[in-house]
This record gives sequence, structure tokens and C-alpha cells, in this order.
Amino acid sequence: MASRKKTAHLPRQACLVVLVLFLALSGCKERPKQQPPPPPKVTVAQPVQRMVSDDLELTGNTQAIYTVQLVARVAGYLEKVLFQDGQLVKKGQPLFLIQQNTYQDNLKQAEAAVLQFRAQLVFAEAQYARYSNLVQEKAGSQSDVDNWRFQRDQAQANLRAAEAQVSLAQLNLSYTDVRAPFDGRMDRRLKDPGNLVGAGENTILAQINQIDPMYVYFNIADVDVARLVKARRSIPGPADAQKWPVFVGLPSEDGYPHRGYLEFSAISLTTTTGTLLMRGVLPNANGQILAGLFARVRLPIEQRSAILVPEVAIGHDQEGSYVFVVNEKNVVQRRSVKTGPSVDALRAIDEGLQGTERVIVNGLLKAAPGRQVTPEQEGSARPQEPGASPSLPSRKSGP
Repeated sequence: MASRKKTAHLPRQACLVVLVLFLALSGCKERPKQQPPPPPKVTVAQPVQRMVSDDLELTGNTQAIYTVQLVARVAGYLEKVLFQDGQLVKKGQPLFLIQQNTYQDNLKQAEAAVLQFRAQLVFAEAQYARYSNLVQEKAGSQSDVDNWRFQRDQAQANLRAAEAQVSLAQLNLSYTDVRAPFDGRMDRRLKDPGNLVGAGENTILAQINQIDPMYVYFNIADVDVARLVKARRSIPGPADAQKWPVFVGLPSEDGYPHRGYLEFSAISLTTTTGTLLMRGVLPNANGQILAGLFARVRLPIEQRSAILVPEVAIGHDQEGSYVFVVNEKNVVQRRSVKTGPSVDALRAIDEGLQGTERVIVNGLLKAAPGRQVTPEQEGSARPQEPGASPSLPSRKSGP
């Protein structure tokens, strides 16, 4: 029995020995080295060539073209106010009505005087003709002829004076009906119905502004005046055949949605500030632009061809503006640049780029000068091989 037990334990011991030998041999093999991570992926784009406009960004204020104070030109009680405060009105629209009965009676009285003196003139002319014939027939005296000539001339003068009084009475009657001198917006009324107006005083009834178009006034520095004159070869004004454009944005608006043109510039600069006062004209058919608003003004100087890159590709630090570019070995390089005006989501680069570089536009946090990256062309999912020639991105190259 004992020999059987020994033979039964032999296979188990052999298995343990084989397992130990296997583990020992496997532990002696070297572990494979870990591969370094691949260069980070970044998105690159090639600068585009486009026409840009050098602009001046200024501040100004809007002002109504015409501002008129409506004054009572005749005395009387104010009977009616025919508008709502702040209402838009049309030219010739009735606004105020002053007591009319007195002026209507004055007109009737003047018309009656015209009839009276016209009758006197007819009678005097007839008498003058009659006595002139009698004198020729030696049946009347010359003094009677002279008297009726005087009566005729006096009747003519009285008739003209009466006709003038009719015109004055009609004019005074028309003053009782105060109307809008132009299309515009009314301010609040300053007198209520029932008040005596125009009696020995200059009674202002209300104020009206013409709001279409509108003026925008702004000041331009003498250095910028020189740039403008150099580009335009003259100071813009109303005599220009081609209107010089001006763009305006209000405080509640983005960008410069209102387009107008320069219409006036002062004849001299302000010596204390070295600035020139200029004025633009803006259409305002919907009445959104109010007088006295603060306005942002963009004045284009000249157009030129420039290299543009996406705005997101430009960084800023203490040394100035810069972009990251990828060279032919896919290594990141820093390029200091001088920026120009913006066009949509692009920014003009005046200095620092030649236009053939691959500029990093996405993945800037993964890029650092001297670091190798895996560039992907914007709009393409395939990485570019080192030394590969970048293809032009599908960008709109014209305005």
C-alpha cells in the first residue's frame, strides 16, 4: 500500500517542477520598451490674400438736420392741440389751432373796405371823365377836373391799402393754424389748450426735429486728416462726385450697421485740440436714430491688398502679437506679427508673414515653439507629411 501511495504522488511533483521552471524562464525575459506618444494633432491653414480697408475708428454724436421751435405768431387763446407728444408728423400737418373768430372778422372787415374803395374809385373815374369832356366843350371849370382827378387817385390809393389789409388779415388768420414745416418728430407740447398765447411775448408751443436723414458729428485728429487728404487728395465735402462713405454704430448695436457719407468738414482745425470737425449724413427712414446719441464712427481711408489669417490664430503677450506656424519638418515656430484691420473673422497681417506659411488655427494649447506636431489641413482629416506642400484652403478670397 505504501508503494502505491508513492507512485501516486510522483505526477503531482513533476507538474510542480515543470511549472516552477516555466515561471523562472519567463521572468528572465526583458520587458518591451514603451513607445513615445505621437506628436499632438493641430489644425493649420494657409493665409489668404484679400483687399482690406484701412479705417479710422472715431466717436461722435447724432444730431437732427433741422430743429424748429414752433412759436405763436398771433395773439389768442389756444383752442386745440392736434398731435400726440413724440408723434411722427408729415409736412403741412395741423399741430395747433389758435382762436380764429377775431381774425376771421378782421378779414371780413378788410374785404368790405376793398369793396367800398373800389366803388369810390369807379365813381371818381366817371366824374373825372365827365368833367374833362365839359372843359373841352367850355361848359365846366378846370378846378372841377383837378378835384375829380385828385378824388380818383385817392380812391386808387385807398383801394390798394385795403387790398393790402386783406392780405395781412389772411396771413394773420393762417397763423392761427400752426402746421408742421417738414416731416419730423414732435417734442412734447409746452402749452395746453385754454392758455393765452402770443400776447406780447414769444410763446414757444413745441419743438420739431427732422430725423430723416440725420447728421453725425465727429472730430478727426490732424495726423489722420493728413492720411485722409493723401488718400483722397482733398477734404471730402458736398462737392464730391463720389460720396466718401462713413459707417456708424449706436450703443445698442454690434458693428457699424448704418452707412452714410461725408457731407461737411470745418474750414480749420481747432487749435486747442488739433482736430477737425466733420459731419456725415445717415438715412433714417425708420426713425431708429435719435438726436444726441453717442455714436461709433468708422471712416475708411484707403483699400489695399493684405495677407489675412483667422482671428483665433493670433496670440498676444508682452512682446506683442504673434502666430504659431509649422515648418517643413512639422516643428512649431513663433512668428511676431503686426496686425491690421479685421475682415469678418479674419485679421490682416501687415508684417511677419509672407503668405505661404502653415498657421496653426486650432490646438494652440498643444503647440509650443520647438515642439513637433502632426498638422492637419483645415477642412481635411488627413495629417500632412513632413515637407509636404500645403494646399490652399477653400476660403473665399474676395470680398
